[in-house]
Amino acid sequence: MTPHSRPVRIAIVGSGGIAGVQADNLARMDGAAELVAAVDVDADRVAAFARAWDIPRAYTRLEDLLQDAECDVVHLCSPPALHREQAIAVLERGWSVLSEKPPALSLREFDEITAAEARSPGFFATVSQHRFGGRAVAVREAIARGEYGPLRLALCDTLWFRPDSYFEVPWRGTWESEGGGPTLGHGIHQMDLLLSLAGPWASVRAVAERKARATDTEDLSVATVTLESGATVVAVNSLLSARETSHLRFDFERATVELEHLYGYGDDAWRLTPAPDADPEVAARWKALPEGRPSGHSAQFEAVIDALRTGAAPPVAAADARQTLELIAAIYASAFTGEEVARGQITEDSPFHASMGGGRVPWLTRPDERQGR
Repeated sequence: MTPHSRPVRIAIVGSGGIAGVQADNLARMDGAAELVAAVDVDADRVAAFARAWDIPRAYTRLEDLLQDAECDVVHLCSPPALHREQAIAVLERGWSVLSEKPPALSLREFDEITAAEARSPGFFATVSQHRFGGRAVAVREAIARGEYGPLRLALCDTLWFRPDSYFEVPWRGTWESEGGGPTLGHGIHQMDLLLSLAGPWASVRAVAERKARATDTEDLSVATVTLESGATVVAVNSLLSARETSHLRFDFERATVELEHLYGYGDDAWRLTPAPDADPEVAARWKALPEGRPSGHSAQFEAVIDALRTGAAPPVAAADARQTLELIAAIYASAFTGEEVARGQITEDSPFHASMGGGRVPWLTRPDERQGR
């Protein structure tokens, strides 16, 4: 995309709840972004959405948007099963894509998107808003300076609750249309933030189970991840937890840094506990941190728009998003094979490259279990 000084023209695909959140954020960009179109298969719903956000064009088919409008970036707020097809179509049009998570249902789908990006003047980026909160940025910078010493242990918990009624939406709870359970659809947020702070992963051992929900996908997973640094991470992803929380804990040599929130955080959701023998400056520098912005989507939107206006690749680029998606694929592969899985091990000839379940989901291979929904 060539640099320009005019507002970045954005179209939104999908008009559900998250689309409204994003339209609100984009409307607050002080003229840096312009919502030019909306797409949804439901004509009445997209018309109402366009009226609510003063969007001049509404379409029921992405193909019509691509043929009829002028745009810079298309924001995918559609169900995950549609992301691959829609992203490739937009990239082939020469526009950029900003996709909600998960960006694809499998590594194969994601690699097909990045192949399309390589042929296109446009860029592909994934919404990872938790990376952009002010305190996360400050902690990332402190880790890079070595302020807390080496990381020894981290905990990464997505403990949420979703009742049976949540899965009455037809595309939820299936490998074919949702791609996975809480490991992919929910835990991806915290695991992505963890990797952005703690660095790349090296290998994983995991279990994934269906304990309570009438779904094809898991409702619980537990993974022990070894990072390239040698640190150990324990990640739990659950849809069965009545007291919901999203929790990250990093035990460094000189301090423990914790984040506890649910769907978004401010400065007060973070806490630092110095080690008893730590230099007093560790705590003093934490107390001196300036007030930071919360982890809502607006901070990432600003970074995306700034990048596009200068012709640069927007964050979070494909390589960053793929690392998180590959870890999730490896968690499923380890859980369903009983083996430790190393980064890079899931190649194109692996069944877990084509599908997160890899055709190995134990409760779907037993004779008394249903094979689909």
